[in-house]
Amino acid sequence: MAILVYAEHDNNELKKATLSTIAAAEKMGSDVHVLVAGSGCQSVADAAAKASGVSKVLLADNAAYEYQLAENVALLVKDLAGDYSHIVAPATTTGKNFMPRVAALLDVSMISDITAVVDAKTFERPIYAGNAVATVQTSEDKVIVTVRTTAFDAVVAEGGSASVETVATVEDAGKSNFVSEELAKSDRPELTSAEIVVSGGRALQNGENFTKYIEPLADKLGAAVGASRAAVDAGYVPNDMQVGQTGKIVAPQLYIAAGISGAIQHLAGMKDSKTIVAINNDPEAPIASVADYFLEADLYDALPELTSKL
Repeated sequence: MAILVYAEHDNNELKKATLSTIAAAEKMGSDVHVLVAGSGCQSVADAAAKASGVSKVLLADNAAYEYQLAENVALLVKDLAGDYSHIVAPATTTGKNFMPRVAALLDVSMISDITAVVDAKTFERPIYAGNAVATVQTSEDKVIVTVRTTAFDAVVAEGGSASVETVATVEDAGKSNFVSEELAKSDRPELTSAEIVVSGGRALQNGENFTKYIEPLADKLGAAVGASRAAVDAGYVPNDMQVGQTGKIVAPQLYIAAGISGAIQHLAGMKDSKTIVAINNDPEAPIASVADYFLEADLYDALPELTSKL
């Protein structure tokens, strides 16, 4: 049977998380279909059809799916599930919201946040804030999986020629309504998809120092700005900048951590970065154990000098 991948999108653009999820799905089976549920999202379906490895795209274009409310999406996926052996979604806010509902509606177990595919029913997933990796195997006939997208290289976005089929089924549970959303606007790259991330910790002492020391370096590098939970809890920056187990999981090509000691929860969110640079005046800081390059220095001296030389 085929594998159904749920597309992450905003009704206008197919998100990179979908391409990474397709890569994971390909390791579970060769026939991968993508479900695009939204409103006015034909362009998303067309983009999904071009992705490498996709054989069919299902388009559920209806006002009931405009905001991808979990109650409605879960019913739609449940109705489509009969044709699929696996249902796979990114472990994003959307995926984490509706996939447990799908598992409940189908009365099967769910495996969340996988980082590797051993075979079609065996997966690896991090536990204990990423300090250990569990290998788990399901005996269910219907496999429900969410994917940590930073663990899989995205498939090529162009070159595919999948067919696009319209899904006539419309499921409106009538249990929830979209009220509003507040999206942070920035000229910098989005944190979870950025190639370079510059993060600051509690050592920055206040939000003004983030603006003075972290942001100029990020702007020079074309990077996103992140932060540790300690910095967020202290009110230096908003919580949408938090990197870590209870924040955003990132795996950029370059991760620069300034004034971050490296608590377990933070390391869980960034240790898969390709190159990690840490700037800290404590050589015994836990982040030194995962850093590729460690600069023992005062960040208030090191960051301006680094920025000036770029």
